[in-house]
Amino acid sequence: MTNASVREFKMPDVGEGLTEAEILKWYVQPGDTVTDGQVVCEVETAKAAVELPIPYDGVVRALHFPEGTTVDVGTSIIAVEVAGGAPAQEEAPAASAPATEPEQPAEQPAARQPVLVGYGVATSSTRRRPRKQAPDAAAGQAASAVQSELNGHGAAPAAPAATATPAAPAAPEAPAQRPLAKPPVRKLAKDLGVDLATVTPTGPGGVVTREDVHAAVAAAQVPQQTAPAAQPSAPAASAPDRPSAPASYDSSRETRIPVKGVRKATAAAMVGSAFTAPHVTEFVTVDVTRTMKLVEELKQDKEFAGLRVNPLLLIAKALLVAIRRNPDINASWDEAAQEIVVKHYVNLGIAAATPRGLIVPNIKDAHAKTLPELAASLGELVSTAREGKTSPSAMQGGTVTITNVGVFGVDTGTPLLNPGESAILAVGAIKPQPWVHKGKVKPRQVTTLALSFDHRLVDGELGSKVLADVAAVLEQPKRLITWA
Repeated sequence: MTNASVREFKMPDVGEGLTEAEILKWYVQPGDTVTDGQVVCEVETAKAAVELPIPYDGVVRALHFPEGTTVDVGTSIIAVEVAGGAPAQEEAPAASAPATEPEQPAEQPAARQPVLVGYGVATSSTRRRPRKQAPDAAAGQAASAVQSELNGHGAAPAAPAATATPAAPAAPEAPAQRPLAKPPVRKLAKDLGVDLATVTPTGPGGVVTREDVHAAVAAAQVPQQTAPAAQPSAPAASAPDRPSAPASYDSSRETRIPVKGVRKATAAAMVGSAFTAPHVTEFVTVDVTRTMKLVEELKQDKEFAGLRVNPLLLIAKALLVAIRRNPDINASWDEAAQEIVVKHYVNLGIAAATPRGLIVPNIKDAHAKTLPELAASLGELVSTAREGKTSPSAMQGGTVTITNVGVFGVDTGTPLLNPGESAILAVGAIKPQPWVHKGKVKPRQVTTLALSFDHRLVDGELGSKVLADVAAVLEQPKRLITWA
């Protein structure tokens, strides 16, 4: 192509606050022609699977990472040759290190190294070296020694200036260089008492990974197997995202699954929730026979034709009614400002189990929806989640959540709060049980509800009122009208 340049397309932040994403599938290969807006790959973030479109026309010249690789946001993932485009060096600076990137020559884009938060590219270390060199007095003594040996020779003064003087301070700089590692990996090493300088890096560009730290710990715990423990480092170079197993690992007896993407984010969120918000869980067992009859009637209603009508729809509506009667339950705790933030809207989260792990998309402004509108939103939410197409925005901004553990035959549970929310309602299995009804023991449709709440902003009285209101609506669905 004439008057062409190569532009680098970087991994974007497709969701608020994301730092990395895994490349699930490439839809193009080197040599393919792409157009502005064409989807070139699918990536999985900590929140969802997302398709990435290319923002310009051109020909694919290189795919920088294979499928299955986790890439930091701001790192170039594909090179495209465009006609009459901006010079290649305009695309080069990484978003996380604009101050140090210009030091790299524009004609060497292939030499780029992974950019770590707070470190920039490798060239930044050379700018700090002059501050670490030996004192001027020591350098002067070294120069004087060389001059005394060459006394009487005309070239003596020039020789030390060109060779001896810079050589002395340059030698100790190699061991002084700080190992490359992301902040979470540094924290992990600190918590485990591992010196990163002693860890053999296997990540791209010599980056120390979490697996490297764990391997170092395993090697220290089993010193007699030090030699075999070093063997996994060779294949790790070609597959940096696969964890290196301990030396004693027997693949015939165990299966190791990398923790990443949605599952990794869920684990971090649940740990943060469990150790940040003081959880309290209350339970109530309720006769929902009338609710089940109403579900069957709504399925025959023309207004609900083609919509998903099930007990979860009426449970969601019952919770929305309870929140309207007790609005203080719909709040969050602002630690920085030391304030309770009461929300005047309800973004109702629905926990969904997917092949990629548990996700919690939410229905925006659920409080303002009619029952048919709520049914349509629920149906769309569930089908999108099952297809793995839930967008990051659909999982942001939730205020309260429902988790339906009853679909697995479980009676109830003690759910953990979705981070940033004050309450979550767990719904148990609905099944026939002996129940006292109108003075007689009869088989009735019964379920158990469990409400977990943040005790910093929800006291026992408020939590009990909300749970009692939900139960009352499900026992007598006509309250959906009288309490509206």
